[in-house]
Amino acid sequence: MGIEPVHITKEKETLLVTLYGKAMASRSRDPILRDEAAEDAVRRIDYDFSKLKVRKRDGIGLAMRAKQLDLWTKAFLADNPGATVLHLGCGLDTRVFRVDPPASVRWFDLDYPEVIELRRRLYPDRDGYRMIGSSVADLRWLAEIPADRPAMIIAEGLLPYLAEHDARALVVGLTGHLPGGEMAFDAYSRLGVRLLRHHPSIRATGASLGGWGIDDPREVEAWSPRLHLVTELISYEPSDIARLPWAHRAVYAVARHVPAVMRMGRLLRYWF
Repeated sequence: MGIEPVHITKEKETLLVTLYGKAMASRSRDPILRDEAAEDAVRRIDYDFSKLKVRKRDGIGLAMRAKQLDLWTKAFLADNPGATVLHLGCGLDTRVFRVDPPASVRWFDLDYPEVIELRRRLYPDRDGYRMIGSSVADLRWLAEIPADRPAMIIAEGLLPYLAEHDARALVVGLTGHLPGGEMAFDAYSRLGVRLLRHHPSIRATGASLGGWGIDDPREVEAWSPRLHLVTELISYEPSDIARLPWAHRAVYAVARHVPAVMRMGRLLRYWF
C-alpha cells in the first residue's frame, strides 16, 4: 500500500529519479548494486514513476556510481571505525543501510526538511544515525556536526544543482569545521552540465542546474589549502560496463578514447 502522495517539485523531485533508478537496477537478475530498501520505498510511495522517464541504462549508471561511493565509504570506515559520515543532499538514498556501519560510526543524512520528513516515514531509525533537515547551502547546520572525529563526506548528485559560490562556501565550511577525512562526489565538466540539462529525467522534473562545472578537479583544491585530490575516476569496472544495453556499450567503447567526453561526468575523491 502506498503512503501519502509525494509533494515535492523540480530539483527535489530528482531524488525520485535516483531512487527509482537504483530500485530498477536492483530488481535485475544479477544486480550491480543490491538495494532492497530502495525497492521497498518505491513500492510504498504513491507516485507515478513512469513520468520521470528513467531508462534501463540510467538505472545501471546510477547503480555504478552508488556502488563506487559505497566502496570508498566502506574503505574509509574500515580504517576509521569511529568516524563521522556526512551524507549531503541524501535525498531518499539508502546508503546508510547498504553500508550498514557499526554503531560506533556517527552518520548524518542531510537534505531539505520536507525530504527528511519523507525519509522518516519511509526508513527506520538505527543506532548512531541522525537526519538533519536543512538546505545544504545554509551552513548553519554545520554547528550540529561534532568536529572531534575524522569524517567521510559524500555528495551524490548534488553539486550540479548548486551555484558555484555555494559549492565553494560548502567546501570551505566543511574543511574548516572538521578535523580531517575524505570528501567524495560526482562532478560534471562544463560541457557535461550543458548536456545534463537535456537529460529526459531532468527535463521531466523541470529542475534547473547551477550552471557551472568542473573541468579540472584541481580547481577545487584551490578553494581550500587543506584539500588534496586523491582520485579522479572516469570509468567503472568492465564487468559493470558490460551490463549496459549494447548501443550504450558501443558509444562507450568510442568515447573512452576521447578524454574530454569521458571527463564530462566522473567521480572525485579528496582528502583533507
